[in-house]
Amino acid sequence: MRILIADDHRLIVEGVKLKLGELGPDTDFAIAMDMAELREAIHAPGADTLALALIDLAMPGVRGNEHLAEVIETLPHVPVMVLSGSEDPVMMKGLLAMGVQGFIPKAYSPDVMLSAVRLVLSGGVYVPPLLLQERADGAATASPVATPVPSAVSTDSLEERLRKLLTERQIDVLRLLSQGKPNKLIARDLGISEGTVKIHLAAIFRALNVRNRVEAVVASRRISGL
Repeated sequence: MRILIADDHRLIVEGVKLKLGELGPDTDFAIAMDMAELREAIHAPGADTLALALIDLAMPGVRGNEHLAEVIETLPHVPVMVLSGSEDPVMMKGLLAMGVQGFIPKAYSPDVMLSAVRLVLSGGVYVPPLLLQERADGAATASPVATPVPSAVSTDSLEERLRKLLTERQIDVLRLLSQGKPNKLIARDLGISEGTVKIHLAAIFRALNVRNRVEAVVASRRISGL
């Protein structure tokens, strides 16, 4: 498995390589430290077989987010994650909307970064907890002042809210969880590892602001009738 790391700080590159090495002994890396090297890396033979591209927002030669758009357009089947010193929710939303599949603030711990990468490699989208909390707070604020509507319409609206908080795969996990299935059976039904199920569950707990499986099921049924 080959991962592209694009960052102009050597210490960060080496730290990321060291931590992502825990993904497995077959993990190796392509490195780009400016826009020219990034462009060369994404056009190199075999670039479309990269497992992941982890890219800094600010590097020499970069203008805005054009480098991210170029990577996404050139390698449409390679998931792109952003590594950044910024924690601006508006910027995060914009990047996720343009097709980035994860945003990792550099202030986060190496273990969080590793979990986020594993989630994206399994087909998910990593959204920082602060952005999930902002969405949840916004939904909570809107609820008390909402105009009463028939129950069927209200349920649809609430389900849409759940889909804004969770990825499709996380909703799949939550649906199987609500059926009382343990991690092992959830993993088998979805064709993923138990470790990946645990990562999805942790993200679900954060998004729903709950502490355990029972609370997650109760919260999900309250929101959308899963």
